[in-house]
Amino acid sequence: MKNDFSCTLLSNLAKPENKLVKNFSQKKRNANFALRFLKPQRKTMKSVEILGYKRANLKKSEVKQLREQANVPCVLYGGNEHVQFYAPMIFFRELIYTPDAYIVNLNVEGEEYKAVLQEVQFHPVSEIILHADFLVLDETKPVRMDIPVKIVGTSPGVQIGGKLVSKVRKLKVRALPKDLPENVIIDVSNLELGKSVKVKDIAKAGYEILNSPNIPVVSVEIPRALKGKQTGATE
Repeated sequence: MKNDFSCTLLSNLAKPENKLVKNFSQKKRNANFALRFLKPQRKTMKSVEILGYKRANLKKSEVKQLREQANVPCVLYGGNEHVQFYAPMIFFRELIYTPDAYIVNLNVEGEEYKAVLQEVQFHPVSEIILHADFLVLDETKPVRMDIPVKIVGTSPGVQIGGKLVSKVRKLKVRALPKDLPENVIIDVSNLELGKSVKVKDIAKAGYEILNSPNIPVVSVEIPRALKGKQTGATE
């Protein structure tokens, strides 16, 4: 008799029309839907490969010759010793002439390194790349890197006539290599007219932003025409 009752109870709970099951299922679906937006969205950083060749001669005449042959003299820091090498300038196109940040997979005559670009020097007139410095990544040590800002969402301030203005294109981030984000994501879904998102307002996941906390990163500015309307309405 007890088993018959248990079977009946289980069969009733399994029916789609059971209100208890329907309410529980709906709440679970709603919770899962919400979690998709509450959970921090962070993609791992993209990578680019550069092939290099060791430099035996470090004289200025050799440096000049390398540049004339469309090569970039480079130095790799952070390892047991500095690695002097050069790489064809064409490999730097994707790394430098882009708003994105990359981890660099360096291959110097078969020796492989995971690194980031630390500094690049350009000719003041021709803007040809004169020199590049790389830093070897150590998975146990944090690294500093400029990471691009990505704006998502629709601002209610923009919907009523405001202008979305990006104040900072990149932010200086400090993190372990595995936690370096592809972008610093800023959601403007709650950004009202005349308001700003500052560095201190940004949600961070596994990294630290080194810029001043009070710097505005993105704002919704009030256009002159809209200011006139607001002034007229108050008079």
